[in-house]
Amino acid sequence: MRNIYAVYAELFDRLNSGEEAVLLTECGPSGITKELRPAGDAVSRDGAEDDGSLFVERKGGTTVIEERFLPRPRMVIFGCGHISLPLSRIASMLDFDVTVFDDRPSFANTSRFPWAREVICDSFDAVTARVGLRAGDYAVILTRGHKHDQDCLRAVLSGTIPRYMGMIGSRRRVAIVRKEMADEGYPPEIIAKLHSPIGLSIGAVTPEEISISILAEVIQEKRAAAGAYTGEGYADMDLIGWLAGQADDVSAEPAAVVTVISAQGSTPREAGAKMAVLSDGRLIGTIGGGCAEADVIRDAIDIARNGGFLFKTVDMTDSAEEDGMVCGGSMELLIESIRA
Repeated sequence: MRNIYAVYAELFDRLNSGEEAVLLTECGPSGITKELRPAGDAVSRDGAEDDGSLFVERKGGTTVIEERFLPRPRMVIFGCGHISLPLSRIASMLDFDVTVFDDRPSFANTSRFPWAREVICDSFDAVTARVGLRAGDYAVILTRGHKHDQDCLRAVLSGTIPRYMGMIGSRRRVAIVRKEMADEGYPPEIIAKLHSPIGLSIGAVTPEEISISILAEVIQEKRAAAGAYTGEGYADMDLIGWLAGQADDVSAEPAAVVTVISAQGSTPREAGAKMAVLSDGRLIGTIGGGCAEADVIRDAIDIARNGGFLFKTVDMTDSAEEDGMVCGGSMELLIESIRA
């Protein structure tokens, strides 16, 4: 049987390449098998329980779980000025892969942007060659001048249109730019997707406040664009990266992976959330914390040590009333052994 850690390693590689992916897990009398498929290759929906990013299909004694993963979203910031610093830092905290681009070595360097995944220092004329924008990207144009802003905007409009594109500027200046782009032949429906002036109108003044207004608009767009991914949707890359890292480790410690496969009512996490539990009780990730998670951890430690899998329902309704918890719904979980 294929090393399950190796399946997660392949998943991690695909997500890091900006690809979506489908992970099929089949739980039956003979145990668990996993298979990775392209995003468009899904199982039949007949009789499946749909929780957005995850489907569950039960037939006889076999349960098939299909998880659809979106890669960690990438934010490409053009310009490394004062707004870009807090913007890139907070975007990284919000689990974006951040790329920054500027033509000034004193601004575009890793010591100034240690949290960025990639720092590119090159002429703005080289944007097309240096940055391959993808459909799931978020492009933010914040250069030091209108000419550079327009150079970057032309590069963005000439390739794959990202999920979000925003450009700083006054309403008067933005109106001029939109007209110039239309005169140059860019389709009106594409120009209309440009968020400019950038950010939600919250009265922001400081670079930090402006960053928050931009990210608020980005988050709004991100959640709306998730569409069918009404659940967690975006992959927990830290957890998947950890699982991938065990694939070539012959001394990898046995662990259990806990996956929320359905959620009803008010729950701390939605379908698709995961955490790993090692045999000594150490955790990677979370399914929400609190008393409910503590009970799950005990079962997960047992499965990590002894193998197998377990479907478990966690009902937080009573404990929410007794303990004053915020969440009071229920979750169905799959707890499965993962071994090298």
